[in-house]
Amino acid sequence: MTRPQATATGFVAVLLWALLALFTVGSAPTPPLLLNTLCFTLGGTLGLIWGWLAGGLGALRQVPFRVYIFGTLGLFGYHALYFSALRLAPAAEAGLIAYLWPLLIVIFSGFLPSEKLRAGHLVGALIGFSGAAVIILGGSDGFSQEYAAGYGLAFLCALSWSSYSVLSRVVGSAPTATVGVFCVASAALSLPLHLLFEETVWPQTPLAWASVAGLGLGPVGLAFFVWDIGVKRGDIQLLGTSSYAAPLLSTLVLVMAGVAAPSYTLLWAALLITGGAVAAARASFQS
Repeated sequence: MTRPQATATGFVAVLLWALLALFTVGSAPTPPLLLNTLCFTLGGTLGLIWGWLAGGLGALRQVPFRVYIFGTLGLFGYHALYFSALRLAPAAEAGLIAYLWPLLIVIFSGFLPSEKLRAGHLVGALIGFSGAAVIILGGSDGFSQEYAAGYGLAFLCALSWSSYSVLSRVVGSAPTATVGVFCVASAALSLPLHLLFEETVWPQTPLAWASVAGLGLGPVGLAFFVWDIGVKRGDIQLLGTSSYAAPLLSTLVLVMAGVAAPSYTLLWAALLITGGAVAAARASFQS
């Protein structure tokens, strides 16, 4: 697989993550750790089946144990924090803070031995972040102390996923099939913590169950596998900047689902996010 192909594969994860907010809202009131358990069980099981059919499970025995710890904590931590943040604070404001992770990926990746942070990456990242801010803060009354805990968790969410994505390049020799193990281990870690700290509330409607299934199949399933390919073999800085499309695409999904109304805010955000992606792409192509 070439570097551009791997980058395009990684961007599929961004398309799937555009459904994350919609499915998370649809899964309410299921608590975060139980939601983690359900989604990762489904995504991880399907991932291991895929690895078995592809004949890649045998290589899993050669993977160092520290890699499994790293991957499990990355996936478990990000989604436990994300689901909790959206339960404790308004989705728009918490989402803005959580979507600091693409900007952090671009910045952090500049410290990798094989990468170089260029001015175009920073410009593209800032333009794209402005577009994400327009989407999420449009019409909002701003931050509230009442939701400080949720905002704090959202920031930790951004920090955890950006660190996981960049450090994945360091463990790039691990096969993508290990992601299935990460998912199953994350589910195994989430279940006892749920039983200790949460009240069990199962999805209440067929729509809620469908949302959980959608999460496990897409944003909390296939997305990890294609993202793993992208960050290990593709242009990680371009991937990080193009991830700003996720808030835009997520808003479009909400509009089509009738949850949000179209507005000029969406138009301006589209222009900013597109401009940021073009600037970052130009910097990457010049390198």
